[in-house]
Amino acid sequence: MLPREIIKKIRRIEIVTARQAQNQLAGAYHSVFKGLGMAFSEVRQYQPGDDVRMIDWNVTARMREPFVKLFVEEREMTVMLLVDGSGSGAFGSREQLKREVAAEIAALLAFSAIKNNDRIGLMIFTDRIEKFVPPKKGKKHVLALITEILTFQPQSRRTDIKVALEFLAKVARRRSVAFLLSDFIVDGGVASYEKALRIAHRKHDVVPVSIVDPLEEKLPDVGYVYFEDTETGDVVAFDTSGPGRNRYGALVRKGRDERDALFRRHDMDSVSVRTDEPYVAALVLFFRARERRMRH
Repeated sequence: MLPREIIKKIRRIEIVTARQAQNQLAGAYHSVFKGLGMAFSEVRQYQPGDDVRMIDWNVTARMREPFVKLFVEEREMTVMLLVDGSGSGAFGSREQLKREVAAEIAALLAFSAIKNNDRIGLMIFTDRIEKFVPPKKGKKHVLALITEILTFQPQSRRTDIKVALEFLAKVARRRSVAFLLSDFIVDGGVASYEKALRIAHRKHDVVPVSIVDPLEEKLPDVGYVYFEDTETGDVVAFDTSGPGRNRYGALVRKGRDERDALFRRHDMDSVSVRTDEPYVAALVLFFRARERRMRH
């Protein structure tokens, strides 16, 4: 039996994200995520203006008049949600934790997917694969995925994005759209997962979704405070009024710039979401930008 608080969260996410998927992202998802190709539909008699390359010569020979093949877009896709479940996701200086924002974004993407009859799967990872739910269709399946994210209790608190990307290559045989939801705070920086990301993106359409809390980017000037590393459990004293505050800010910006440069280097469409701003606006901008790029 799920706790009442979790049930309320699931219900709220269902109502909000299903409405947003219908009203604010209607059509955008379909237009920027194409199917796997064209599937044969039927044959019909040749009409003036038809592409002669589409003539079905076997049927034409039997019927003694030209017939052409008709194709339709093979719309159905597989969408994989790769959700970072490490300790840093339990941080949040605003109303929501990063993990809760990730759950809502995952739900919004999942509801958009099922409206297009796509299959959705889930992978929750830390420095290991903690949970894998194979792709399926339907609203009931989407609600089960949201429940998994909200009730998830990790065995590890650390992060290894490479592990998730390598597992994706094993379980997703056909080309998929893979949304990678993480704060991308990892030991070793982008070098620790760049090769795995490059290989995964060759086969799949990998879309990184960066989730950032404003307090991670800029510390307030409040003197000495104690910080606990949510992934290692280490506690350190830090003077937010001293020169270390500026060094910290520079380090965070450097990590962010390296991450964004990595995505550009491999020609990846990415999304950046902040916990203090509406995530729907960021997703809408992403869909519009991707649609413009696909037209050129």
